[in-house]
Amino acid sequence: MTRTDRLYALMEELRAVAPRPVTVPALARRLEVSERTVQRDLKALAETGAPVYSATGRGGGWSVDPAMTLPPIGFTPGEALAVAAALAAAEGSAPFADGIRGAMRKIAASLSGQALVEAHELAARIVALPSRIDPAVRGVVELALSRREVLSLSYLDAAGRTSQREVEPAGLLTAEGRWYLVAWCRLRRAPRGFRLDRIHGATPTGRPAPRRELADLLGSAATGAVTPAALDSLAP
Repeated sequence: MTRTDRLYALMEELRAVAPRPVTVPALARRLEVSERTVQRDLKALAETGAPVYSATGRGGGWSVDPAMTLPPIGFTPGEALAVAAALAAAEGSAPFADGIRGAMRKIAASLSGQALVEAHELAARIVALPSRIDPAVRGVVELALSRREVLSLSYLDAAGRTSQREVEPAGLLTAEGRWYLVAWCRLRRAPRGFRLDRIHGATPTGRPAPRRELADLLGSAATGAVTPAALDSLAP
């Protein structure tokens, strides 16, 4: 996590429970850094004018101006548990998964009473095997999609052969628990789907990629493909 990422994460941690204060040791545990690092980052936030402040004494800690907090999320227990389970399944394997811990913290902060008890019980009964997708690869793919840049890939195909490809990313496809980068392959001069767990190396080229529509590259494979219902609220 970069320092910029940590500063954003600190603000999210404080906003999630505001106006209640959070101690430095608690913040250090949640962000998996040292207490000294947290203290230094909190001081940096305060010096930039962020509305964070500390309170001393019993029950003290760091807090953020309540005016900067978000309104309550208002999850029902069923919604909270469904989202929690989905996020747990996606952690480490789904594209753009780096925000999952922050999202889970917000969900946890919105729960109370029986809903919180049920969430704790569910969490105790969920385990996951480590993802085979290289986090570094995933990050480069995410960036290339966001910026529409050509990617250089080292790819292992189903027969165990490794090849070097330059591709023009168009989008992502999920099917039966696997994620694929759909792109125009300059080596094959044709559309291809690259399983993320078979990409052994990904390097940004910095070169802009032509705009390509996901449906065009999928062709007949797009028959029956739909935008996940969970993304409906983000549709333009």
